[in-house]
Amino acid sequence: MLRFVMRTLVTALALGVAVWAVPGLEMTSYSESETEIFIGAPSMETALTYLLVAMVFGVINAIVGNTIRIVAFPLYILTLGLIALLVNGLMLLIVHQFSQWIGFGLFVDDLWTGVLGALVLSITSWIIGLFFRPLLRRR
Repeated sequence: MLRFVMRTLVTALALGVAVWAVPGLEMTSYSESETEIFIGAPSMETALTYLLVAMVFGVINAIVGNTIRIVAFPLYILTLGLIALLVNGLMLLIVHQFSQWIGFGLFVDDLWTGVLGALVLSITSWIIGLFFRPLLRRR
């Protein structure tokens, strides 16, 4: 359970960095009232939206992403793994479709914005994961 919570937190932080760094990615909060917790910090509604989108991204990545990775395994070998950027960009587009369906969440302009966002998301989550790795180590 701790691993799931930590991975969700890491993904939410990485999504925050990706939305901040990549033009074309936008996070829409579920509430119109934006009350800041701390000065300069995101509001509680925005933070909960990032956590919710991180959980949705994790579920979609676990179900759809693994299926695509199994089917596209020969392409992974042929492209030396570079197709993974395209697959992760498609995962962000699926999260975008889910966000449109519920009315808030992550919005992506196009596929290439999703690919760039996936690149920033993976690098950022790897760097943040380095700091949390001792907490996730199995005993």
